[in-house]
This record gives sequence, C-alpha cells and structure tokens, in this order.
Amino acid sequence: MSTLLRWVGWSVMVVVALGVVACGALPGASEPAQRPLAAPLVWPKPPVTERIRFVQCVSGPEDWQITRTWLQRLFDTLSGQGKVLFERPGAVIERASVLVVADPGAQAVWILDAPQNRYLRLARVGQWGLLSPVALALGPGQSFYLADTVLKRVFQIDRDGSLLRTISTQGMERPSGLAWDDARHRLYVLDSKRERISVFDGNGALLQHLGESGANPAQFNHPTHLALDGGATGGNLLVTDAMNFRIQSFEATGKFLWTFGQNGNGSGDLAAPKGVASDSDENIYVADALFDAVQIFNRQGRLLLAFGESGAQPGQFAMPRGLFISSEHKIYVADAYNKRVQIFLDAAAPRVQGKDGVK
Repeated sequence: MSTLLRWVGWSVMVVVALGVVACGALPGASEPAQRPLAAPLVWPKPPVTERIRFVQCVSGPEDWQITRTWLQRLFDTLSGQGKVLFERPGAVIERASVLVVADPGAQAVWILDAPQNRYLRLARVGQWGLLSPVALALGPGQSFYLADTVLKRVFQIDRDGSLLRTISTQGMERPSGLAWDDARHRLYVLDSKRERISVFDGNGALLQHLGESGANPAQFNHPTHLALDGGATGGNLLVTDAMNFRIQSFEATGKFLWTFGQNGNGSGDLAAPKGVASDSDENIYVADALFDAVQIFNRQGRLLLAFGESGAQPGQFAMPRGLFISSEHKIYVADAYNKRVQIFLDAAAPRVQGKDGVK
C-alpha cells in the first residue's frame, strides 16, 4: 500500500511539474524578460553613420541558444534549481560559436558550446579548484588558456573542459592577462604583481621576461590586461598599463613601439582602464571600469568614439572588464557587475538586410 501511495504521489508531482513546464513557469521564468528594443541601438546616433551596433546580452547558457530537454527542465523544477546564470564575468573569448567566460564571482569558467548544444561550468581544472579565474586567451586548435591569480597558474584547457597543460613558475605571482601568438607558438602572460610579461613556448617552457616596474616606456605600474594586436601588424602586444593610465604596444620581441593615455575624467582620458583589444582597422578598444564605457582610439591616442554608460539596460555597463573582438568583427564585453556578457558589431562587419532593417 505504501508503495502504491508513493507511486501516486510521484505521479501527481510529475503531472504538476509537466503543467508548470507547459505553462512556461520554469525556474527563472518569473524574472522579467529582456524587452525587445524599439529601434536598433547604435553608436553614434543617427543621422551620423553607424559605427557600433548592439547585438545581444548573454547572462547564461539559454541566451547562447543552448536548450535543455523537457526531462532536464523537469528535474530542475523538482529539485528547486534556478536558472543557470553568470555571477561576475571578468573575461570572455569566442571561436566557432563556442563562448568561454571566466567568472571569478562563481570561481569557475563557463564553456557554452552552441554547436554541441551543451555547456560546462568548470569549478575544478585537473587537481585544482579554481579560486580567481580572471583571464582568457584562444589557444592552438580548439583549446584555450585560463589564468587564475590566486593559484598563480595558467591552464591550457580543451573544448571538453579537460586539462591539457599547466604553466607555473616560481616567479609567477599574479597572472592577470594572456595572449597566444599562434604563428610564433608563444604564450604571453602578464603578471600584474611582478609588473612584467613572461613569454613561454608552446610546451610551457619559460623563454624570457619583458618589461619592469616604472613609468617610462616599456615599464609598468600595475598592468591588468593583455591582448594580441589584431590589426595589420598582427603579433604585436597591447598592454593596459592601468596605474600609469595608458596603453602600451610592443613587438613580440619586447621592443617598445608606442603608447597613449592620460589620467582624467573627460572624454579620451583613462580613469580605470581594463580590457584592451584592436580591430582589423587597427583601432584600439579600451574598457574603462570607472567610466562604464568602451572607448575607441586610433594609434595616436585620438578618441574616435565611445559607447556605453552606467546602467543595467542593453548598451549600459557596470564595471566592464574583459574585451574580445572576434574574427567576425563582434565585440564581446564582460559586463562584470551586470552579471553578463554584451555583444556588439563593429562597422567592418558585413550587414545583412532583412525585413526589419540592417542586422
């Protein structure tokens, strides 16, 4: 009799849960959905020619078109699990519709694999539990590199979340920026505490250090982010030299090339520069966590455009940090305290004319 009662009780729960699923009241469904924009969100504003266009916000796997079966959603409902969301994303990369997000707030890295309709939330890599994963870089093949500042290690991870290689040296103190040069098979690791760049070969062997502490060219004061230059001079390095309030560029050998930036609170100044990237037109993008904006400069440091402002709506930021520009000219911004990644399209990207206008 007790078995029959348990079976009946379970059946009732399933029926109720299926009714919940059918009505769309899944975990997170009570949260207000993002309202569709009445008009495309672009910068600068019309009638000036469009330069940047907002595409979407990604707060978790569902926003990356990763679906769950009704059975998985039923389990979530019965177990009381809520919607899976980022907590404080700090870095982002993308390749072939695989979005990777370093989330120090969750002490994890997310792999959102749209082609395989799956996501992985890695809280452990090999034998190490992640503590402060803050930096990412595309690696060889389908792998990527991840830096954890507290563990003082850099990990090479494959698309399936498996550990391929661990890079650590006795001298590495706070790895906060990464760049992989596929042509030269060189990994560059920015150490914000040691105020230098460490160069490794493809096997993880240390080759040399670049830079030192100071305020002169090729010197750093708490550098925070690193990127490979995506312009015609590909292979050069871009460094956010945060407390010197400037961007510096170097050849792969460490030869200083140029710098721009100054401390201030006006347009074109740098207050809290974080993420840095460049587009195919050799423009430099800098995320500023104090301005809650992304500023675009030419290589002489002239401000070309800024987009974003403080807030939680699309196109607004709360302490943006990581920047990444894909081969498809999409600009990914880790909007840390809005718990999301925002995606924009730059003017170099081809536009598709649809019934609702240019996309």
